[in-house]
Amino acid sequence: MEELNSLMHGFGVVLAPMNIALMFVGIILGVLIGVLPGLGGANGVAILLPLTFSMSPTSAIVMLSCIYWGALFGGAITSILFNIPGEPWSVATTFDGYPLAQKGRAGAALTAAFTSSFIGALLAVVMITFLAPLVAKFALKFGAPEFFSVYLLTFCSFVGMGKGSPFKILVAMALGFALAAVGLDTVTGQLRLTFGQTELMRGFDFLIAVIGLFGIGEILLSMEEGLKFSGKSAKIDPKVVWETWKELPRYWVTSLRSSLVGIWMGITPGGATPASFMSYGLAKKFSRNGSKFGTGEVEGVVAPETAAHAAGTSALLPMLALGIPGSPTAAVLLGGLLIWGLQPGPLLFVEQKEFVWGLISSMYLGNLVGLIVVLTTVPLFASILRIPFSIIAPVIIVICAIGAYTVHSAMLDIWFMLGFGVIGYVFKKLDYPLAPMVLALVLGDKAEDSFRQAMLGSQGDLMVLWSNPLVGSITTLALIMLFWPLIAKAIALVRAPKEDEFASQRPVD
Repeated sequence: MEELNSLMHGFGVVLAPMNIALMFVGIILGVLIGVLPGLGGANGVAILLPLTFSMSPTSAIVMLSCIYWGALFGGAITSILFNIPGEPWSVATTFDGYPLAQKGRAGAALTAAFTSSFIGALLAVVMITFLAPLVAKFALKFGAPEFFSVYLLTFCSFVGMGKGSPFKILVAMALGFALAAVGLDTVTGQLRLTFGQTELMRGFDFLIAVIGLFGIGEILLSMEEGLKFSGKSAKIDPKVVWETWKELPRYWVTSLRSSLVGIWMGITPGGATPASFMSYGLAKKFSRNGSKFGTGEVEGVVAPETAAHAAGTSALLPMLALGIPGSPTAAVLLGGLLIWGLQPGPLLFVEQKEFVWGLISSMYLGNLVGLIVVLTTVPLFASILRIPFSIIAPVIIVICAIGAYTVHSAMLDIWFMLGFGVIGYVFKKLDYPLAPMVLALVLGDKAEDSFRQAMLGSQGDLMVLWSNPLVGSITTLALIMLFWPLIAKAIALVRAPKEDEFASQRPVD
């Protein structure tokens, strides 16, 4: 009851006219940032952070957090319309969102993505509101073995539940691990795979790789097919939104499961990107239409978007309660709190109660405002599909180049982007999956660091991955996911003789 009273007081703070106006401004800026490949929520918040120094801390955090919500919403737009993930966590959305757009159902895909994002964020905020002390204690238990087990679970679930050849998945993932190893070894300080090139010291940035693999690669394929962009005559109206809303309740189990996965990955922190991949894999495994995933299933959009938004929202909890940012954007917001003279941690809920509950209230209102803004502008986004591809292709290439350049302000990144574009084109022609490669590129160095730290702490004993019930259960689940195809075949072989036995016992007419 105390939490509800505090929440009501927080709504009173946030509903000030200035804060409402800043909420709309933040959402619109965030959507624009999410649409542009290469910027991202963290960069957008960092760039606009100086604008908030003259505001009160509550107004500033409301605007910055709404920029974050807007970026989460906006990342799905280019993923669905052009197969170019505006944000890292939107990669999994392209698997079914883009095929839906090609079928002329761009409006349904966008509506499903936005609504699912709102549901994931809403459940995460409810969790933050009522379970903050319990979650804060739980997050303190995570060390290097626990972090590695979470990464291992993500990789194994992708291999065991991915579609296509496991060999091709492993090859793509191995290439991603190799690319992730380029640069400075964070444990020893040694340079790896740089071949004397100082430009490679910082390694290959994930956003540059994604822009090239998905954006440029798709452009090359479309050019080969004759500069045609299917679905350009798509028409969106409120009827499409309403019909999509009537369809979404049948996926309530997927939404709930994806929300739980996202909340888990946001708190631990695993992040929105692995949460979206993991949720997509689980949805594909347990869905009745799992075999159709990748061809344009609404459920394939619901799962990653729900998880990504839940993870992005719940990542703010350890930042507020412990001072441990759960995502890059949360790290930027942490810097903002310190600049405003606020010290994140357990005492923040006591000493700055008005600020904390104002922020939590803004999470409710900000996501609602974001849903309204993006849904009312769906016709504007869908109208992009009506532009001839011969016109939009150069624009996309320029946007991709700008996005790649803004990551490090280096011309070399544009060449890297083009190189990854060629790799993406070749992979698609040879039917090799891009997602495992991207996943390994994103999480490879983090998983390696966690593994090496765990091995240093245990003197090389692998049993550290079963040293307590928490890490042991995650590691065991990861191995089950990895060998699930073999386990499923074994179960089928065991069931087959029983079925034959029952069939032989049936009376003959």
